[in-house]
Amino acid sequence: MHAEDFFGRRLLTREVYGNEHSYKKLNYEVVDAVTVKKKQLYCNRCSQTTPLKSARLNASTYYCPHCLFLGRCDTQQQLYLFEQPNGKKRHVNDCWEGQLTTLQQQISDDLCDRSGEHLVWAVTGSGKTEMLYASIRKTLAKGGRVAIASPRIDVCQELYLRLRKVFPEETIRLLHGKSEGPDRYGSLVICTTHQLYRFYRAFALLVVDEVDAFPFVGDQGLAYAVATALQRNGQLIYLSATPDDQLLKKSRTAMSVHQLALRFHQRLLPEPKLLFWDQWANRCLHPKKNQRLCRLIQELVKENHVLLFCPSISLMEQLEKQLKKQLPCRMTSASSKDEARSSKVQNMREQHYDVFLTTMILERGVTFERISVIVLGADHPVFSKSSLVQIAGRADRKGGFTNSQVYFFYEEKTRAIVKACKEIKQMNKKGKEQRDEMRIL
Repeated sequence: MHAEDFFGRRLLTREVYGNEHSYKKLNYEVVDAVTVKKKQLYCNRCSQTTPLKSARLNASTYYCPHCLFLGRCDTQQQLYLFEQPNGKKRHVNDCWEGQLTTLQQQISDDLCDRSGEHLVWAVTGSGKTEMLYASIRKTLAKGGRVAIASPRIDVCQELYLRLRKVFPEETIRLLHGKSEGPDRYGSLVICTTHQLYRFYRAFALLVVDEVDAFPFVGDQGLAYAVATALQRNGQLIYLSATPDDQLLKKSRTAMSVHQLALRFHQRLLPEPKLLFWDQWANRCLHPKKNQRLCRLIQELVKENHVLLFCPSISLMEQLEKQLKKQLPCRMTSASSKDEARSSKVQNMREQHYDVFLTTMILERGVTFERISVIVLGADHPVFSKSSLVQIAGRADRKGGFTNSQVYFFYEEKTRAIVKACKEIKQMNKKGKEQRDEMRIL
């Protein structure tokens, strides 16, 4: 490892062993990896506390079970906290050729001009990432380091592909649990939120995308990772289309809020059509009972490709087998257990499939062109209000108008369904107001 690979890092003894020649001239602090406090074990990497009886490794060693996936943090290890040196001012090549709308430009300018914490509350497909480009460029030009973190690997991979084209001369690193190869220095880091545990006061600009998504939402350890990965005077930006009540409460006093209810192409969110289907879980798998679903798919693929969301992997796999027997469509499926998921998603971007069955793994952060959406079993407990809003937002995100449709099949009209439809209507109402404002301007 080179000296710069240690900049702004939080590493265990075993991770720095044998590299003394690279980091011995750097400024760093060494602390215990974990600390025993009475009957509790406190982890200095993830800030989580564990009862000693649940943290015992052997007679003399204790470990933190909360961040074990990053490598065991125990009483035999120390934690090395490396300082992030100040970078030099430089030119940053920005190759984005798009143009922001008036409302997008206002938010982009505010983010550039004002430090501190920000919440960008913007509907799906509004161009949240594009509004960040100016702030990223400004921070990098000042010699600062930038990170964009998301709870989902799929979102990180899509961001990596987009930002690599926008900033082609930057050293961009993609970090997640399935990353291969050594962890090298990058001026721009795109990572899952768990990977922030590996950084310490590293980033002058830290963006947390999909801040309302599992597993980030409500996780105190990940909130600590964000707070300590950010430089003390750094800028923190949260992005969300569906912020939770806790974040909205915080936003009233502790951060600047920028709301955008209008998509970049000026079209409103497609509002879901609710279709009652008694015993949908059984009927969808029988060729004589699922004609309603098949007819809808056949109608939608005349204009668009179809994303069909299922509440479980097992149902998705069974339904795919059945639909392939009944429909003359190019069809595939993908879930969190699918090792070929990334290549399938890319093939969907290239429009190789007519119908793509999936689970909640693609509920957010992924953009396809010419898409209509079906949610099978929208009343299933796995679908929250936020997830339904996000799923509906997969439709009509990109390209010209294609009459994209959103359908929710349900047996019981749950609170999640009602609240999701209400929120989409409210955002569209505000979106109309903002569109009118733009016309006046």
